[in-house]
This record gives sequence, C-alpha cells and structure tokens, in this order.
Amino acid sequence: MSPPRARFGFFLRFPLGAILIALCGWTAAAHALDAVTLQLKWSHAFQFAGYYAAKEKGYYREVGLDVAIHEARPGDDPVKNVLDGNAQYGVGNSSLLLARSSGQPVVVLAVLFQHSPVVLLVRREGSVQGIHYMAGKRLMIEPQSDELLAYLKQEGIPLAGITRVEHSFRPQDLIDGKADAISAYVTNEPYFLDRTGFEYHTYTPRSAGIDFYGDNLFTTEHELRKNPARVKAFREASLRGWQYAMAHPEEIADLILDKYSQQHPREFYLFEARRMEPLFRTDLVEIGYMNPGRWRHIADTYAQLGLLPENFVFDGFVYNAESERDLTWLYLAGIVLVIVSAVAFYIYRINRRLTLALITSKRDHELLRVSEERHRLLADNATDVIWTMNLDGQFTYVSPSVEKLRGYSSEEVMRQSMEQALTAASIPIAKEALENSIAAMVQGKPFVEFQGELEQPCKDGSTVWTEVSTSGMRNAAGEFFGILGVTRNITKRKQMEDQVRQLAFYDPLTKLPNRRLLNDRLTQAMAISKRGGCYAAVMFLDLDNFKPLNDKYGHAVGDLLLIETADRLKKCVRETDTVARFGGDEFVVLISELMEDRAESEALAVRIAEKVRSSLAKAYVLTVQHEDKADGIVEHQCTVSIGIALFISHDATEGDILRRADTAMYQAKEAGRNKICFYDADLLETGSL
Repeated sequence: MSPPRARFGFFLRFPLGAILIALCGWTAAAHALDAVTLQLKWSHAFQFAGYYAAKEKGYYREVGLDVAIHEARPGDDPVKNVLDGNAQYGVGNSSLLLARSSGQPVVVLAVLFQHSPVVLLVRREGSVQGIHYMAGKRLMIEPQSDELLAYLKQEGIPLAGITRVEHSFRPQDLIDGKADAISAYVTNEPYFLDRTGFEYHTYTPRSAGIDFYGDNLFTTEHELRKNPARVKAFREASLRGWQYAMAHPEEIADLILDKYSQQHPREFYLFEARRMEPLFRTDLVEIGYMNPGRWRHIADTYAQLGLLPENFVFDGFVYNAESERDLTWLYLAGIVLVIVSAVAFYIYRINRRLTLALITSKRDHELLRVSEERHRLLADNATDVIWTMNLDGQFTYVSPSVEKLRGYSSEEVMRQSMEQALTAASIPIAKEALENSIAAMVQGKPFVEFQGELEQPCKDGSTVWTEVSTSGMRNAAGEFFGILGVTRNITKRKQMEDQVRQLAFYDPLTKLPNRRLLNDRLTQAMAISKRGGCYAAVMFLDLDNFKPLNDKYGHAVGDLLLIETADRLKKCVRETDTVARFGGDEFVVLISELMEDRAESEALAVRIAEKVRSSLAKAYVLTVQHEDKADGIVEHQCTVSIGIALFISHDATEGDILRRADTAMYQAKEAGRNKICFYDADLLETGSL
C-alpha cells in the first residue's frame, strides 16, 4: 500500500472537474455488483453469523458486492484457498502469523474474537485435578493448536510425554475414553458434553498469560493492492453484519437453519451465540479492533515455541483500517470533516503560489482572498486542531477546534508558549522534535517531520492525550520559515489501550497481577537480590477446601471466596511485595528484599506465611445475591497449604523458583494440609515446619 502522502499527491495532480467525473464514474460502477468469495475455516455455524447477516441483510450488496460464502470441507486449508485465488477473503486463526513468516502474503483485516475460544477439555477423574494431570495422557489435538502447545510448555508439561491422537471432532470420543483430553472451542463442544452430563475440566491458555486472537478476517497483499476500495467495503460490511448478528442472535439462528445448515438444532446455535459474546469484549473495544501489541505478544509466544524467529517483523501484516477510512472521506466522498496535515499543507502551498502568480492585479488579489477564505473556512471548521508555529516556538495560528479539545480559545492558545501547551512529561519530547527540525533546516537538509503522542493540559485542570503530526513550511525562496501541525484527540484510544493492558497483566476476577506480570516482578526481584545481596522468597498457595464450595453452590459463590481471599492476602504483605493469582484457587506471593542472612530470611518468611495461613483460615461469610429472591448468606471454612522457596541473586531461573515453591506446596498438602513447607535449595529436598 502506498503511503498516504504519496497517494494524496496523486489526486492533487488532477483538476477539480476530473475528480468530479471520476467520482461520478465510481458511483455508476457501484451499481454493478462485484463477485467475491469468502472462505470459512469450518462448516456453517453461528461462529460465522456476521457474514450471513451481512449477506442476507443486504450490507454487501449496498457496497456493490455479491459475496459467496464457502464452508470448509474436511482437509481444506482456508489460507491456501485464498492464496490460490479460489477466494478473495478468508477466516483464519492466529497462525496467520506463521503463514506470513513463511513468505505467504496474507493481511489480517479484522479480529472477531478478542480472546481465543480454544481450550482443553479434560476428563474429570478426581476432586483435585490441575493442568499437570495432562502429563503422560492421551490428547486429541487438532492442527494449528499452537497456543495449547505453548500453554502446556509454559506449565512445564513435557510435550514428548503426551500421546497425541488425531482429532475426530467428535466429543463422544472423549466420553467413550478414546482420549483423556481434547482440544475444543469453548463455544462448541461443551454443548454436547453438557447434554450428556459428562464431567470434565476446562483449561484455557489465558490462565497462563497466553492470550491469542481468534477467528481473524484476512485477505492477500495482491487483493489489497489491486482492490483497496473493495477490501475496505468488504471489511466494513462484514463488521456491520457482525454487529447485527450479535444483537439479534435468535433471528440469525433461524437464518442459519433456513439457508445454511440444519446439522445442529436451534439451541446449539444459540448456545454458540451466548458463549461468543464475552469473547468479543464489546464492552471495551469495537468489533474488529486489533492491537499491534497483542500481535507482538502472539509472535513472541510463537518464538518461544521455535515457530517464529525472535523479534519477527510483521510490517504490512495488520490492515490499517483508520487510515483507509480517513482517505476515503477525503478522496471519494469529498466531505472534509477531518483535515489532516497533508490537506492543510497543500492548501497553504497553493495559496502561496497564487500570491506569487497573481500579485500584479486587483482581480488576481481578489482570487487570492477568496482562496484564503476557503482555506480558513476549512481550518476553522475542522475536527482536528490545525496550527502553525514560527521557528521561535510561538504559535502563529490555531484553529477554533482547540476549544473543544482543551477548553481554551484560539486567542488564548496563541498567547501560550509551547511549554504551557504541554504537560511536563511531554515538553522534552516536543522540544527535541523542534530542535531536530530547526537543525535540519539550518543545514539545508529535508525537514524532520514529527508524529507522536503528547499530553496537553486543559482549561478545567484535566489533561488530554493527543497525536501530533508536523510538516515544514517554506517561503517563496524555498526557505523554511515555520511549522504546520495537526493535533488529534486520542484520549479514548489511550483509555482503550490501558484497558487492554489491564486485561493482559491482571486477573479480571480478583484484580491481582496474573502470571505474566508475576514473572516480570520476579525478574525484578532477582535483579534487586543480585544488587543488594539479600534473599527473597516465593510462596505458592493452594486453598484446601475450595472445591466443595464450588460443587455445592456453583462458580459464582466460589468467585466471591476467591475475591475475599485476594483481599486478605494483600493485607498480609507489604506494599513492595506482590500477590498474584496463578490460576483457579492457586495464588503466589512474592516477598522481595528479605535479609542477607539465610536463617533470618527464613524466619521472616515464616512469620509472613503464618500470618497468611492464619488469615485465610478464618471463616468466610459470603453474601450471595439473587435476582428473584432475597440475598442469602453462605459460611465456609477454607484453609491453605503454603510452599516456600527462598532464592538469592540468580541461583535459579524464574521457572525453577516457581517449581520449587510448587513442590513445597504439594509437600504441605501431603503433610495434612493447612501447613507451611520449605523447599531446601541446597539439599534439594523439602522439610515440613
């Protein structure tokens, strides 16, 4: 895809009449439907409801597309079908990154599931059964289940010790004992297992901090390069279809039965819809949203598996929907609601050329005045803030839209210095950019453009996050005399990124750090231990009597106890320590900066552990809320088994330290529970306190 600046320059070489003729031709051509094919990754199901809705509700037709939707047959590879030209668009999973790394020019257009639906369903064989049960078991796993393999590897379960069985895609095989566990979609297989009353455990890679995207809409670089408008239209119509489908699940379930598949009953499709809803996370992001940071996390996970090189560069892999949307408004619709820096820069240069060419006559002066009035009209009514600055760092023009952004009028901002227009943290960034630009001008080099995020103060005392882009302005002699800038409000985007970051590093139930953040804190604690020569400790905690509460009252009541446990744990440790939820009813406490002496460190760790054990042993009084009746009170007694591993400097890896604490915790369980056990790193054996 060519850069926006270059593409804009292409349009500017045409006179207005030619552009209008081209627009009229485009409108007429829109009446002829363009036939394209969408290749699904599986057979027809509610999993693809948005595409059915877009087709049957006429959303594709409205944008000039005649879309054929092909379900996958056994052995089909959606990526290969699209690359071979059998379809222009497809639905794939996060392994699209692997295809990209192997030289296949795939481009991901939108993400449907913010969290992957892929899970492990494991036969229930006892009251205490964790993911480590999988060691040495038979696993029926489908191809491209890389996130599950990464999950098992991160949990320390040797993949070589697992017997892999070819997936039959029949949940009945798990019931019949043909496998001990199967890979599955949380939106699909549980429906069939629940109907039979079969007891099973569900394990998700998200509990280990492995959070992949699911069901990604993709195309090829060839399609994007050859038909950018069609790609944009197909994507937007598809997302519109998804918004309708998720808002009208019963109607779409009937549509699937009527026109696409009668393989399953209506209740199954509605079950899919209910299970899919939390995967979309529409409470945080719009349908189709993609975060490059999440793709980087997925690439890093693949790298850990040896499937991708470290720091794999996937430039061009993620479709930039926002830039396409803005350019379409500018080039095709002709409605200038958002003025980007290229528009303002172009208009300014045209006005300067008119000044030089028409300066000799009154008539020409009048033409120039009209042109400048148009320029000012556009700038004054822009949504973004357009501004100019001289080489001394003083504003020479600020569009009125600044009042909506910061509460100050244009006149007030023009009286402000650059430092007054920025927060303390953003001032050095802007100063460095200004100095680099001026230095380039003085040396006769190309203007150093700036594009970055800056925080600005508002009149009411709050702040706003903005994205700022700058260009250089030249006079008639070709000399730089100032800077042209465009400022855009990105506060909502920053808030969304913060929310996504919260999901990536914190447990959504207890709000405690998750495994990923715990590993970061543990790495920091090891560095502190090395610098200061002091011990630190990891405590691995497992609740002793938690499962009976879940079995009797359900997961909602169990969640209340986990939240209360998290609150009690935080009150037992220092602010510098870390309490994390490891998964299920397992917690980890990281105690940093103990003593230089081992015996003193052990004694201090025991005092903290005993404080934790005593606090968690107190009875839990849980208030259970009901929609159809008065709230109830549930009392439950729940003790804890604690394993402790001391460490100093880098005597072991992060994984080794956690495994030692986990081993000590199991010793506490075997010793009768409600116990505290140490892992002796010197003797490589545990002893009970």
